[in-house]
Amino acid sequence: MSIRLYDTSTRQVRDFVPLVPGCVSIYLCGATVQSAPHIGHIRSGLNFDIMQRWFAYRGYQVTFARNVTDIDDKIIAKERELGVPWWQIAYENERAFNDGYTALGCLAPTVEPRATGHIPEMVSMMQGLIEKGHAYAADGNVYFDVKSYPEYLALSNQKLADLRQPSGDGETGKRDQRDFAMWKAAKPGEPSWETPWGRGRPGWHLECSAMVHKYLGPAFDIHGGGLDLIFPHHENEIAQSKAYGDDFAAFWVHNAWVTMAGEKMSKSLGNSVLVSEMVRNWRPIVLRYYLAGPHYRSMIEYSEESLREAEVGFGRIEGFIQRAVERCGTVDAAPEVPPAFAEAMDDDFGVPQALAVVHTAVRQGNSALNADDKESVVARLAEVRAMLGVLGLDPLDPHWAGTDRGEAGTLESMHGVVDSLVRLVLDQRQAARERKDFATADAIRDQLGLAGLAIEDTPSGPRWTINSQ
Repeated sequence: MSIRLYDTSTRQVRDFVPLVPGCVSIYLCGATVQSAPHIGHIRSGLNFDIMQRWFAYRGYQVTFARNVTDIDDKIIAKERELGVPWWQIAYENERAFNDGYTALGCLAPTVEPRATGHIPEMVSMMQGLIEKGHAYAADGNVYFDVKSYPEYLALSNQKLADLRQPSGDGETGKRDQRDFAMWKAAKPGEPSWETPWGRGRPGWHLECSAMVHKYLGPAFDIHGGGLDLIFPHHENEIAQSKAYGDDFAAFWVHNAWVTMAGEKMSKSLGNSVLVSEMVRNWRPIVLRYYLAGPHYRSMIEYSEESLREAEVGFGRIEGFIQRAVERCGTVDAAPEVPPAFAEAMDDDFGVPQALAVVHTAVRQGNSALNADDKESVVARLAEVRAMLGVLGLDPLDPHWAGTDRGEAGTLESMHGVVDSLVRLVLDQRQAARERKDFATADAIRDQLGLAGLAIEDTPSGPRWTINSQ
């Protein structure tokens, strides 16, 4: 079965056929770095991380570009608010985003270009568009003439007559209020760069068009981003790039939001949950499971209760792996994932269905453990590790098993401290059992249960887990 993707531009699931056989090129609109990331931002990165992992598993050579918007109106507003240089704000928050991606196990992109590093490419694109009659300069600004591109608004399915284009301060000289700014004339005290039309700074939409063209060429496979980017950002990217002469993206893939109380999680609403805070309170691998588990086109309504449910769900997987390793030793991942898992992933990256296959294998593995069927335990463990590896969720992977991971490492160290303390209590319980003082042994077990721990007596000795009840 070939990989199938939902394409926003055609509003249907289509067979993925790469432009270059054996290769796949992906551009994801990445961070706008006016502030630190919340889990809604990182969800997008996780969804496309799983996408590139699955393409790689299927044998494709993946080129994944994820940009950084390090200059825009919001960053300049932050500069005025905080009295800190715009470039310092941008760099500190870029590092915060990368820390978040790393904490949650995202692979590094092939390239991660910054907008401010590509001003010459933007100027060249504007010159080409002006020469072709698709853009014009006015009062130091450069605008795209939307009426010059007949297919404008095809992605968002709007009508030009009804369009209300977002505009910023200083956007003077427009021939039509629906035209959008590619370049904004310099204002006193703001960062600016020299162009043939005077000093100024780039518009958000132009930044991505120029960077896509440089790193992925005039045609590439997949353009991704959040649903909120369809208009105006992606619509305006298409207009600029195609009017310039590029074929641009063959597929448009958009992930849904993380919401709180029914509203999109956003910096402006003040309802965001920062990744830096979340990884202090939740194990990063559990947070990844929570954010990556729902289908990428489904909304996630954030709550601590749903996160706790995810913790319990992942705990079942992790518990099987731990017991299987105790019984059979470490087992390498199987060379191939089960067919049902592959079918789910091929069908528009159906992670919920793929995780159902994981949980089925875990249940079968637990049954094999209870039956002391070592051969079946090894087989199920190998399958589970293969599937989790594709999803970036294998707890035995060095990323999660290591200790040099900042907050994640601190959490693992705390687990080690708790384990040592619990072991002392379990030793006391075992001593009570050996002297046939079963009342004391049961009392210790009950007290540990009240503390939220479940005790299981195994052939290799007692083991504890967080109670999933």
